[in-house]
Amino acid sequence: MTIAVRPIVAADKAGWLRLFCDYITFYEENVPEDVIELTWRRLLAQDDNMAGLIATDGEGRALGIVNMVFHRSTWSPTWYCYLEDLFVAAEARGKGVGRALIEATYAEADRRGASRTYWATHQNNGTARALYDQLGELTEFVQYRR
Repeated sequence: MTIAVRPIVAADKAGWLRLFCDYITFYEENVPEDVIELTWRRLLAQDDNMAGLIATDGEGRALGIVNMVFHRSTWSPTWYCYLEDLFVAAEARGKGVGRALIEATYAEADRRGASRTYWATHQNNGTARALYDQLGELTEFVQYRR
């Protein structure tokens, strides 16, 4: 399978939307439509230091997406890259799409001078974690939220 990863463009909206909605469903969450639309616009414009990547096959079909947020750190003079959303279509899993998206995220983080790229996943997401264990370092930190 041919995999191309590139920044999203306006013509990617339908593919991105399908994958992002599948991602939300995968995690059994609900995100209002107006927030999804706002997220799309922010990613497309790279507002608020947000950026999106899309993986496509040789025929231009959307296979996976990454949504990133770049932010400053209190522990570093550089930027950090938070890989907030990563999703690969069910039919494309196990074919290198997730790896290609993470490697492209690393490349974009390097291009922007980010000294750290990090992400989170559900502890029960064993399939994804098997890949993440190859490409990143599992930390001892526990996430809390309000």
